[in-house]
Amino acid sequence: MSYAAHAPVMADEVLAALAPKIGGTYVDATFGGGGYSRAILNAAECTVFGFDRDRTALDRAQGWAKDFGDRLQLINRPFAQMVEGLSDLGVDAVDGVVFDLGVSSMQLDEADRGFSFRHEGPLSMRMDGGKPDAGDVVATADARELAAIFKIYGEEKRSGAIARAIVSARETAPINTTTSLAAIVEKAAPAPGSKIHPATRVFQALRIFINDELGQLLAGLRAAEKLLRPTGRLVAVTFHSLEDRIVKRFFASRIAAQPSGSRHARRRPKSRSLALSCFMAKPWRRSDQK
Repeated sequence: MSYAAHAPVMADEVLAALAPKIGGTYVDATFGGGGYSRAILNAAECTVFGFDRDRTALDRAQGWAKDFGDRLQLINRPFAQMVEGLSDLGVDAVDGVVFDLGVSSMQLDEADRGFSFRHEGPLSMRMDGGKPDAGDVVATADARELAAIFKIYGEEKRSGAIARAIVSARETAPINTTTSLAAIVEKAAPAPGSKIHPATRVFQALRIFINDELGQLLAGLRAAEKLLRPTGRLVAVTFHSLEDRIVKRFFASRIAAQPSGSRHARRRPKSRSLALSCFMAKPWRRSDQK
């Protein structure tokens, strides 16, 4: 399957929650393969602004994006900067924002991006290709710092043992590739019979840490809130507990400030390890109208 044909796993649910309308303005905060952008644009004669800090994702979309003309505009910025990015284009309000959080399948599939322990590549994991990257953290952080990263961002129970093994291994030879790091983790914390590779949480933790994904998420939610028109909709698809917790608490705090029936829908599909949340702003109680 080509990336251009890639369909996001919750396209139908997101469209139902977002409810695109003719003439509306929407933000696809995590453009990636553009699946949600295409779905929104095909659902209504509207405009979508696609944000991604990964220049590669936007470059890859240039061919098919032209089919939508001015209705699709791509912006090479992290979604935490969506207010500034839209302001540069003269846009100060939108009807909806959608987040599909986590790493994209494209990033996992490309070995030279360094996101996957299943493909040998440089230990990078930076979504914008910058520095410092995961390799720098693995090479310089001490055992206590590494253990904290693995425990906080990966919820890894054997974080201490893995951190010590990494520090010991790098004294012998630099840890420059994804597969070399995965081998160290697997030896330090074997999980025979498990369907989950021992390095899964370590790689997740490094990726989240190096890209400041949780800080970016909270900043992005706040930016979206500033942009939403009254009755605008904010939709988030989450894949693990850390980001899910941030979204849940953010929405709950806004609902508490809007006691007159704010819309808040949340559901977990039975066979998927993800959740969808939707918040609809009310015209009389936006966060910037206190």
